[in-house]
Amino acid sequence: MSPLYRNDDPGTYPASWYAETSDPGPQREPLRGEEKADVAIVGAGYTGLSAALALAERGMRVIVLEAHRAGFGASGRNGGQVSAGYNKDQRWLEQRLGEGPARMLWDLGLEARDLTRSLVADHAPEARFMPGVLHGAWGAKGAEEERRYGAWLAERYGYQTQYLDQDAFREICPSPVYSGGLLDMGSGHLHPLRLVLGLAHGAEAAGAVIHELSEVREVRTDGPRPVLRTAEGTVEAEHVILAGNGYLPGLSRRYASRVMPINSFIAATEPLGEQADEVLRRDIAVADDKFVVNYFRLSEDKRLLFGGRESYSIGYPKDILTALRARMARLFPGLRDAAISHHWGGTLGITMSRLPYLDRVAPGILAAGGFSGHGVALSLLSGRVMAEAVAGEKERFDTLSTLPVPAFPGGPAFRAPLLTLAMTWYSLRDRFGI
Repeated sequence: MSPLYRNDDPGTYPASWYAETSDPGPQREPLRGEEKADVAIVGAGYTGLSAALALAERGMRVIVLEAHRAGFGASGRNGGQVSAGYNKDQRWLEQRLGEGPARMLWDLGLEARDLTRSLVADHAPEARFMPGVLHGAWGAKGAEEERRYGAWLAERYGYQTQYLDQDAFREICPSPVYSGGLLDMGSGHLHPLRLVLGLAHGAEAAGAVIHELSEVREVRTDGPRPVLRTAEGTVEAEHVILAGNGYLPGLSRRYASRVMPINSFIAATEPLGEQADEVLRRDIAVADDKFVVNYFRLSEDKRLLFGGRESYSIGYPKDILTALRARMARLFPGLRDAAISHHWGGTLGITMSRLPYLDRVAPGILAAGGFSGHGVALSLLSGRVMAEAVAGEKERFDTLSTLPVPAFPGGPAFRAPLLTLAMTWYSLRDRFGI
């Protein structure tokens, strides 16, 4: 079964703290009948709505088709962390891609972060972009690696971070597990669902049309223009953008062979009050150096929002909370018995290289996904870059489409079992400190 329906009820946001503290408004009408557009977009998340906004502002006729509700997928469920980087650090990119392409990616990463800030300011100030992400290291070796990387970024790229030794780290985040880390005040965190809902309103104000409960069941390319078919209608368009990331149904085998859906999970405690100082003493977010990353921050009402487990099957585990709570308690023993008010899961897309996948998957059809845990900023930029390509400004899309994103071994049929074996190994390395 598709991730679109395996874990959620149709048209219903997950019971997350984000959904409880947002106003999605009334449901938009499904697509009914035959429509024509300059651009048809599949998916009303960050990527699709960023593209829709940019294209509508250029005066194009844009129709967005969403299987559930705007922001239903990863865009409305994620950890809310915004960085200027990728799943791989800048040294890795230089070593694998060369200095020129790596610097191009660096500049695009900074642009993605700045675009996120500007979209929040213009369309969703209630999403509250707050500066600061702290990268934590579990051991002395990892802390020294963070220190060296910060110095390297300053020398090579002129990018300023602050290294914190163990004592300085614990002044901000008093968890006993961390030996130090790197504070990046250029990155930040936000309320992800409020942002995507604001983008939807912004795109509509610019002239885009969004149809909810309108799953695209088929993309036909046998005519002069692509045609998207839903249960109750069709859209014929000059251009199509596939923007479903991990939730994208099987509309393109080429895409499916390179982007794999995995699940990630978050828990929210009840408001911690004064006990919040046992977690964070500044309004910043934290992510650490485990392969299966622990990531957390405090909400505006002082809840701990904590993510730190993954699964590689389409279905969620029967018990999401026990493993999340165990990870949380290891980092913060004083919260071992803290009351949990919400817990939820969501599906993201990863690639073999952990680099984003942008491609022309068929004539007239562009796709982007596989942001591999760094999707807030990168998806917003990818939507804008695809909008540029549709408008005839293809240089940046063509550059990003050359990133090395190989197909998973065995294609869509075998990617999950093979990746599960690899991830089990890395999880054991995390557990035993190998």
